[in-house]
Amino acid sequence: MDAALASQCRGRAVGIRAVRDQSFGVIARLVATIAIISASVLPPPALAWGGYGHRTTGQIALANIKPETRRALEQLLKYEKQLGTPECALKTLEDATVWPDCVRRTRWRWGYTAAWHYRTTPVCDAYEPWKNCSGGNCVTAQIERNQRLLADESLPAHIRLEALAFMVHFVGDIHMPLHSGDKDDRGGNDRKTAYGIVPDMNLHWIWDGALAERAITSTERPMVRRYSAAERADYGGGEPADWGRESWQAARDFVYPNAFNTDPCASDLPDEAALTQEDIVEAIPVAQRRIRQAGLRMAAMLDQAFAPGPLPEPESSR
Repeated sequence: MDAALASQCRGRAVGIRAVRDQSFGVIARLVATIAIISASVLPPPALAWGGYGHRTTGQIALANIKPETRRALEQLLKYEKQLGTPECALKTLEDATVWPDCVRRTRWRWGYTAAWHYRTTPVCDAYEPWKNCSGGNCVTAQIERNQRLLADESLPAHIRLEALAFMVHFVGDIHMPLHSGDKDDRGGNDRKTAYGIVPDMNLHWIWDGALAERAITSTERPMVRRYSAAERADYGGGEPADWGRESWQAARDFVYPNAFNTDPCASDLPDEAALTQEDIVEAIPVAQRRIRQAGLRMAAMLDQAFAPGPLPEPESSR
């Protein structure tokens, strides 16, 4: 994990959660009721980092790519119609960041890509970069594979455009901690979790959607902007295997302790988790950093893919 994120995670004091005040009052109960009704009527986002989170990573990348990369990108996006996915737009880089989740709903055509969106390792096990990636069917391998397809100018434009969408989407996915870390709950999908006063959410959804959106909208400086060279050096760097390890460590050292307020590897871990307002506030900087890192690393991968000359040798072949 990079030093800044590790410092944030270590700063989280792990202890037994204090007894909650069960009396929220009439107004709090009314707010909770409205939130529960809304959650039951509106389906939770099915996209990692949520559509808003993914699109934000694309906006960050677009603000930080080279001018020649932008021109090449705009030219490639003109081939959208050749993909044959009119229900899933791919007219902009923002569209590309959510396109793989959109087409995945058409299972008969795209169902084979489902395993490409994650590569989870139990947070109580040792991290092994290429474990649980049989045949390259995991997010780390597919980032590298699709960058190479994107860079190959001998391929038809629509193949390269498809690769563009998969690459940028998976760069977003791998920076979400629960796409790399797991505690016997499918990356938090099966972990019933209260979010503030709203019960019965799940931990994965919270980090994908609600927490990501709050992180994006509560920054002191705009998240989407041209970053300085020093900031790009701080947030950028590394390879997909490194990014997966960072996310796994964030899940192990922060996400699960933050949700349980105890060691996630403890033998008496409760079945359900809860995030108080204080927990949510502590989680926001972690989510913000991962989203910034995703956007700037995406920009670097796009610059590499559209630059002349060979790409760096993939981590998976070393």
